[in-house]
Amino acid sequence: GVKFVEPIGHRQERGDYQESWMPCPMKPAAKRAAERMAAAVVERLAGPDGAGIFGVEFFVRGDEVIFSELSPRPHDTGMVTLRSQDLSEFDLHLRAILGLPIPEIRYAGPTASAVILASRESDRAPRYSGIDRACAIPGVEVRIFGKPTTRKYRRMGVVLAHGKSADDARTTATKAAALVTVR
Repeated sequence: GVKFVEPIGHRQERGDYQESWMPCPMKPAAKRAAERMAAAVVERLAGPDGAGIFGVEFFVRGDEVIFSELSPRPHDTGMVTLRSQDLSEFDLHLRAILGLPIPEIRYAGPTASAVILASRESDRAPRYSGIDRACAIPGVEVRIFGKPTTRKYRRMGVVLAHGKSADDARTTATKAAALVTVR
């Protein structure tokens, strides 16, 4: 059967993920509607033997839920799960496709992610500065993707941060990501 993690909110620019956060507040009726719709879409696409993680995206306005898109794999907006819960989207995907048990997920509290972007194109190996300053902020973790080249707005890493609330975590993650520059 289909299992759900708590809703993940996200913001995009230029069509690309910039930040995501958990928990994403939703009215109970909207959350139920989203889960019903997501289950129907996943069950229809995956069939009875399908397995894996499916990122199902919705536009939500009050109690209204409108299907947007589906990613049949771990998704960049789900990177927040690397810190927000004990089993990340990657752990869950592997367990599902390998037929391993998926226990009740334990949440670590309000968490956010913010991307580290390249500012220009270069065929040279990127150099990073400011990681030390970002990591000095309590509750912050920096993950660099190890991409060999840059282009303007390419996602080169992500900052993960805990907070007292999702908004607090978003503020911290965004502040820390801004401290990291890619050359």
